[in-house]
Amino acid sequence: VKKLAVTQQKNPMAKLGESKGEDPSVKNRPQDLISSSDIISFNGYTTLVPKHAIIQIPERYTSRVNKHVSGYKVIGWFEFYKLNRGWITTVEITKDQAEGRKPLDEDLKESFTKSQNMIVATYSTGPISLLPLKEPKEETPKTPEPDENKK
Repeated sequence: VKKLAVTQQKNPMAKLGESKGEDPSVKNRPQDLISSSDIISFNGYTTLVPKHAIIQIPERYTSRVNKHVSGYKVIGWFEFYKLNRGWITTVEITKDQAEGRKPLDEDLKESFTKSQNMIVATYSTGPISLLPLKEPKEETPKTPEPDENKK
């Protein structure tokens, strides 16, 4: 009881001031799940993956992506992938690659062209968006300022 009383007296939240600026819960509203996802449907099942997680869609599988099929059962990615490993290949990427800070290995990109499967980017076995590679910012050389002491 004494510890509780001491803890309540030392309430750290009471020391915090009022936050200023825009309310982040209003500013950063989550997007609609469907508009920020790609839909993959096949054989009576549908799953969602993040936009840009599908790296390659062969022509013969385009009818399975982003087509609304009523009556299909919506299941999670892991279960859907388990049922469809025959035509879906996953590629494990790093966080830096997903964010576009590091490029994919050239040999890996070459293997995409040879594959007949749909290729989905994953991070820790779950689908993840693969953003385009960010161009490094070129730093403009600084012109030296004239030295006042040399006058």
